[in-house]
Amino acid sequence: MKYVRLGNSGLEISAITLGCMSFGEPDRGNHAWTLTEDDSRPLIRQALEAGVTTFDTANVYSDGSSEEILGRALRDFSSRDDYVLATKVHGRMRPGPNGAGLSRRAILAEIDHSLARLGADHVDLYQIHRWDPLTPIAETMEALHDVVKAGKARYIGASSMFAWQFATAQHTADLGGFTRFVSMQDQYNLLSREEEREMLPYCLDQGVGVLPWSPLARGRLTRDWDDSTARSDTDLFFQSLYQQQEAGDRRIVDAVAGVAAERGVSRAQVALAWVRQQPAVTSPIVGATKASHLSDAVAAVDLDLSDDELSTLAAPYLPRNPEGF
Repeated sequence: MKYVRLGNSGLEISAITLGCMSFGEPDRGNHAWTLTEDDSRPLIRQALEAGVTTFDTANVYSDGSSEEILGRALRDFSSRDDYVLATKVHGRMRPGPNGAGLSRRAILAEIDHSLARLGADHVDLYQIHRWDPLTPIAETMEALHDVVKAGKARYIGASSMFAWQFATAQHTADLGGFTRFVSMQDQYNLLSREEEREMLPYCLDQGVGVLPWSPLARGRLTRDWDDSTARSDTDLFFQSLYQQQEAGDRRIVDAVAGVAAERGVSRAQVALAWVRQQPAVTSPIVGATKASHLSDAVAAVDLDLSDDELSTLAAPYLPRNPEGF
């Protein structure tokens, strides 16, 4: 495993981050395809043994059970000083007023709820899961600053918004003397490259680390186009993605298959290696429901694609509207 700095911060993270959305009790939340605790723990242990030190979850994943499963496993398998723990806030956790969003009340309540589920006294990275148009950004940034100053988070990050929104948040932090975001978690893969227009150049310019989610396009890049999985058949959010440029996307999937065959490696390794070699990217977030998913992710760290291979993979891409916000 390789280790990298998260943007201009001093925080060292693994070159692959384990995304924990796939860990959660199937009867909690909206994802029946997630793994139970018994099935999740071996994958978390495998990641640690492979040198993965960075784990990303969210309060909303499986109604909080992802945080519970991850927290118990990390406490059992590792020392708190040896891993980087990240979670997120924004999604609806309960009905009624103040059950979602990025108000001061929501943030200060949800960090405590997340820490209780994780069994931790702090997280290393606390991220806003989406932009909240109903809350003034100054209120959000001051609340996040207070979370850091209270010792409940070491750093803060953001996820999935327009570049102008992210720039506004950073400028607001500067004006108020608040803690700045050190990372951006956005959707970026061979089938979704619209972030190359503004967000990724902004992050490079500002020294912000980039943690792409869905670097394998929810598995689209790892199998033949018409193949499906239990997740793709039941995940409504997945079904809303990658529908805009089907002809071009099929050519990209075929290009991944071709490079993988020539290299004698899996398609997942090729698609992930492409993301890792993009200039702004720090550590792709990879989900896993099988041991082979983790093995491929770890192997991709050492797979260096040639300039010709990178061009072959990128050439079929067609512009589309941003999605996944």
